[in-house]
Amino acid sequence: MEKIILGKAYVLGNNIDTDQIIPAEHLVYSLSDEEESKKYGHFALSGAPLPEAGLPGGGKPFITGDNYLSEYSIIIGGSNFGCGSSREHAPFALQKAGAKAIIAESYARIFYRNSVDGGFVLPMESENKLNDIIKTGDEVELNLTDYTLKRIADNKVFQLKHPGDVLPIIEAGGVFDYARKTGMIV
Repeated sequence: MEKIILGKAYVLGNNIDTDQIIPAEHLVYSLSDEEESKKYGHFALSGAPLPEAGLPGGGKPFITGDNYLSEYSIIIGGSNFGCGSSREHAPFALQKAGAKAIIAESYARIFYRNSVDGGFVLPMESENKLNDIIKTGDEVELNLTDYTLKRIADNKVFQLKHPGDVLPIIEAGGVFDYARKTGMIV
């Protein structure tokens, strides 16, 4: 994983649940078939009622048209991001859509673990309520050396919490790949 992630921010509110991240009716696609799994990206963050959950700018879609990749690579959320059911499809869908990191005030434990264990997307925690400061479409820079987020327009820097030991797991591609890489399992 690169140490500097540049991209556009997509800002959400509090309590974004897994049904909003990937609606249950879209859990029918294969996770292992490369072409079919793109559907998870296409339907990422398509669940209602996202506008009521804090989607800014009149509800800009995360995915437009027939695409499966979003123009937004860094998601900014509020508290309790990924609450709801324990489906691993939620962080997988965000990864398939091109999200590289999520920065939120806090996470539902199972979403956080699924993100890390599957090596899908980096879950970072903010020290400030960034979803009130950053706007959808802002160009941002996530620095994984000093754990900061910089808004490019005004060079405003926000400190993030240290991710602990999860970065090597995500870089390895998930907990099992990390265990193999480090000799914990063969």
